[in-house]
Amino acid sequence: MTVRPPAAAIRTQVDVPLRFADGYETTARVISFHGLVDDGEHLALALGDRATNGRAPGSSEQTPLVRLHSECLTGDVFGSQRCDCGAQMREAVERITEAGGYLLYLRQEGRGIGLYAKLDAYALQDVGLDTYEANVALGYSADGRDYTVAAQMLHALAVDEIALLSNNPDKAVQLARLGVSVTDGVRTGVHWSPANARYLATKAQRGDHRLLADHGDVLGRCRSKGQLRGRDDDLAAEA
Repeated sequence: MTVRPPAAAIRTQVDVPLRFADGYETTARVISFHGLVDDGEHLALALGDRATNGRAPGSSEQTPLVRLHSECLTGDVFGSQRCDCGAQMREAVERITEAGGYLLYLRQEGRGIGLYAKLDAYALQDVGLDTYEANVALGYSADGRDYTVAAQMLHALAVDEIALLSNNPDKAVQLARLGVSVTDGVRTGVHWSPANARYLATKAQRGDHRLLADHGDVLGRCRSKGQLRGRDDDLAAEA
């Protein structure tokens, strides 16, 4: 059943030139909102033709490429290698600039548990729990993210149909339920490092995140380190 969320409205739009550590540059139209159901300070970054085709939301006829990016201070700002968040954001900005669309920057640190609790979860991971188990051990949901505000933001931008840049199928399921049609699922790259191998394996195994076929070596490395539990055959087939 589709349940359209309460209407939100655009509050402010401002052009912000971006430059990343590797030298990549682009310009985003950064958009804030009134009326989001959680009163959070979430942002939409309009990129590519969505940033340059005037100020009117939905001014391009092409289906926009959209990423729902959950805030990760440690990865996005400090370059933490424990996760792939910063690398995914960097990738998303360039791909959306090329295609035209939006990066929705959602203030839901640690899959919705907050920064301090995320660091508490890291401490539990250091003694053996995986990223989902650690959240549960702290009394939270394994993944407490709700994408109602993302749907509100897209509706406020006059966007009801998107191509979704994500490996996480739950995002598409929630958006469809909230009145946003996902016409195409576009997978991100897999940003593997020795420090995040177990994290990536857990996302694939327990969060059903879909890894690109040409990154099967990631799963192989994780299996060789004993970091996949219980679904090795299914994951190998999916990859």
